[in-house]
Amino acid sequence: MVNGLKSYGSTELLNELKGKNPFFICVIATTATAQIPNITGAGATPELMEYTPAGDVELIVRGELLCCDIPPQTIINGASAPTPAMITKAVLELTNIPYLIVNAGSKIKPDVPYLLVNDVAGGNIKTGKAVENPEKIFEDSKLIAKELSKTRDYLVIGESIPAGTTTALGVLTALGYDADFKVSGSTPENPHNLKKQTVLEGIANSKIAIGNVDPFKSVEAVGDPMIPSVAGLVIGSDIPVILAGGTQMAAVCSFIKAVEPDFDFSKICLGTTTFVASDESADLFNIVSQINDIAIHVIDPAFEKSGHVGLKNYLKGFVKEGVGAGGAMLTGLLLGYSIDEIREKIVEVCEK
Repeated sequence: MVNGLKSYGSTELLNELKGKNPFFICVIATTATAQIPNITGAGATPELMEYTPAGDVELIVRGELLCCDIPPQTIINGASAPTPAMITKAVLELTNIPYLIVNAGSKIKPDVPYLLVNDVAGGNIKTGKAVENPEKIFEDSKLIAKELSKTRDYLVIGESIPAGTTTALGVLTALGYDADFKVSGSTPENPHNLKKQTVLEGIANSKIAIGNVDPFKSVEAVGDPMIPSVAGLVIGSDIPVILAGGTQMAAVCSFIKAVEPDFDFSKICLGTTTFVASDESADLFNIVSQINDIAIHVIDPAFEKSGHVGLKNYLKGFVKEGVGAGGAMLTGLLLGYSIDEIREKIVEVCEK
């Protein structure tokens, strides 16, 4: 086992990808669900949640914020942890991996070059009207992946969407999976009851039938724009894909299975952080096992060795994952960098 990496399931795909040429994609979107008080910590204040995806990719691309003055961060009782965008930025700088920002529906538009697949942000899932025209988001994303597949060996796809674990719970529940009290969260206290209540209210208002619903209707009712976009990128790809994330990527997999029941899940895997995998308030492995035999590769950057206060707060349950952080670190390992080199670069980027 490579230092810093623990695999659950087959390692065959990882072995194939070692030393190969990746392409990183970050899909951003927002949803009004994030405005529900206490449902997410993916931003300094509830008002700043909708700036988080734009801010994340501005930090990755430009190294500075342009859409707002306060950086995306989780703040609890005065303590904070830097956005996982800093982890991803560090890996992209260290490895020089080419990347692309895909805007699947972010209310705040980032001041960076991006590919637009959808210009409408997601609604509050409590209304039962969450996403407009998910079919078009899906089909357009398939076209993007088809082109990118011609140039590289594999894709690494991350996301930034506040309240994404709640909308993930929405889609998982609508499609008939048992995900209650199993999805992750961006704060030490995971508001499971609030998430479940929000999802059930949305399902009731949408009048969809749990477990017997068209996948696009599930997203339309209680999902978010990121899910059909990432699913389209995966299904449209002719090369393997690392889904860089935890709960949200599990929801993407459930959506893929519903759209394409015979999809070959051996061509994809999940790359996430130990902060998600060891989260006692969630159960990513149980969710994924209900969907298919999908390998999960877990990265431990050993932030306890970093000496950086904000990064050490990840050890206390702050943030856990996002912006492709886990998958980005996994890609760094596949390219031959050690976990110590990756951690040192992360600290360097955060201290800037």
